[in-house]
Amino acid sequence: MKLLTRDIPPRAAWALEQAGVHPLLARLFAARGVSSKDELDDGLNRLLPPTGLKGAAQAAVLLADAMEKSQRICIVADYDCDGATACAVAMRGLRLLGAEHAGYIVPDRMLDGYGLTPRIAQRVKDSGADVLVTVDNGIASFEGVAAARSLGLQVLVTDHHLCAVVDGQVQLPDAQVIVNPNQPGCTFESKSIAGVGVMFYVLLALRAELRQRGKFTSVRPELVEGQASTSSARTATPAEPRLDTLLPLVALGTVADVVKLDANNRRLVAQGLKRVRAGALPAGMASLFRATSRKSSVATTFDFGFALGPRINAAGRLSDMTLGIECLLTDDTARADELANTLDGINRERREIEGGMREQAFAIAESLFDEGDEPPPAICVFDPDFHEGVVGIVASRIKDKLHRPSFVFAASQAPGKEHELKGSGRSIAGFHLRDALDLMAKRHPGMLLRFGGHAMAAGCTIEEENLDQFEEAFSQVALEWLDAATLTRSLQTDGALAPEYRRVDLVDTLHAEVWGHGFAAPTFSEEVEVLSQRLVGEKHLSLKLRHQGQPVDGIWFGHTEPLPARVKIAFRLDAEEWQGRRAVKFLIEAVEL
Repeated sequence: MKLLTRDIPPRAAWALEQAGVHPLLARLFAARGVSSKDELDDGLNRLLPPTGLKGAAQAAVLLADAMEKSQRICIVADYDCDGATACAVAMRGLRLLGAEHAGYIVPDRMLDGYGLTPRIAQRVKDSGADVLVTVDNGIASFEGVAAARSLGLQVLVTDHHLCAVVDGQVQLPDAQVIVNPNQPGCTFESKSIAGVGVMFYVLLALRAELRQRGKFTSVRPELVEGQASTSSARTATPAEPRLDTLLPLVALGTVADVVKLDANNRRLVAQGLKRVRAGALPAGMASLFRATSRKSSVATTFDFGFALGPRINAAGRLSDMTLGIECLLTDDTARADELANTLDGINRERREIEGGMREQAFAIAESLFDEGDEPPPAICVFDPDFHEGVVGIVASRIKDKLHRPSFVFAASQAPGKEHELKGSGRSIAGFHLRDALDLMAKRHPGMLLRFGGHAMAAGCTIEEENLDQFEEAFSQVALEWLDAATLTRSLQTDGALAPEYRRVDLVDTLHAEVWGHGFAAPTFSEEVEVLSQRLVGEKHLSLKLRHQGQPVDGIWFGHTEPLPARVKIAFRLDAEEWQGRRAVKFLIEAVEL
């Protein structure tokens, strides 16, 4: 592992510090591209307006018309945390805005596959719906949208995934309205917004449309989230609802989907975190905090990404995402606790399945090259006993261990599809996974039955007989696109930590900020002395270190290899409590040997 230090623009760091930003934060923010304190303003009035999101205004008209006609609206969700939170935001938001007939359907990962399919369209029609709204899916559902239209349904696609490209031309489904920042002609600056964020913006546009139609009492227009009029109790017209109550869900889905935290996404997450810490969060989220032994009053993005998100995702991987969505929708505390505990149990089962699959996948991957040699430029793994709900996690583990783009396949469990393999891939910086699949599809027509995704994560379905061809095509693209520098494992860090910043209060300050993909959490690196080391729980290395002349505890999770007496480490800051006292602890991320 090569530990690299981020460049810190001195002018930007100085400007931030002069504007009152703590010196350590000024350095960290400057290294992440922030040049002025104004960029750190996370106020609601700094959010990008929905008017810039192509299709949002038309979506608002479609939904407002449906509400006026008392038509039934059905949300077609996705089975990951982004899709679940987007569905919950849609359902809660539509109810807040006065929709009387709104329901949802979530596909079954095993039976239905991904996205809006003709089968799902028929289920929506059979439910009595008039309007079909996709959340976090639909942009590549050509057959599903066509089937829904043929059944007489109006179709609104809300998605954030990249559009399909055929012969150099972007292809869009034939929906009445499409809202996706990545569609042609959309000038919305936040191209990385999550599916839940797209749905939130559609609701903002819908509220504006309903306001224009005179559906609400007068409001204070300067407040983005809306403000109820004091005269609302004396009129039959309802007060304009506050949609900021949905922001905890928006924050959770945004972090869990690992989208880039650009300025707008950071503001959405920051606003959600503020409400969570103040206790203004849905009952289901509060129950998930309790089920994971986390405190919502000091919630962080790590809680969203590594505690709540995985438990909601587990429902879609192993069971029915309806459990996750219902947990986010219920306002009954007892019911929320029951669902949260169920999700926690499913997640434990997921970890057990993952553990066995991971070891088997590692063995298969490591059999592809001789000991002491470098791994091939791309890894492709399949076993008939793999569980298709966990292939993405296992692909991520292989990618992390070998630092190679990795695909893991499992046999489809859908009736009549036993001859198909469903694969999930994870990538490294410098290798756009969805673009790689697109190139492979062009070179080998018919090899990929379906595919889609992002730069760092993507999925596809193939015939089992085409597995060898897929592996060869995947490796060929990797050979062409990856060079030695890209294939060398490295970690960007923030350099040395001054001893005066090794304080518990600064740990709390750092944890309170919004960190995530594209705005990495602070990771420091420098040489330390290893005073002692021992194994805990048989798989973690507990350390006593000397940092800048002072002793400090450390732990390296998931590693058992002993360290030399002096070693350069990359570490994050944490605080632990013992006998009523809190002390700084180093969480080791990597070592440079």
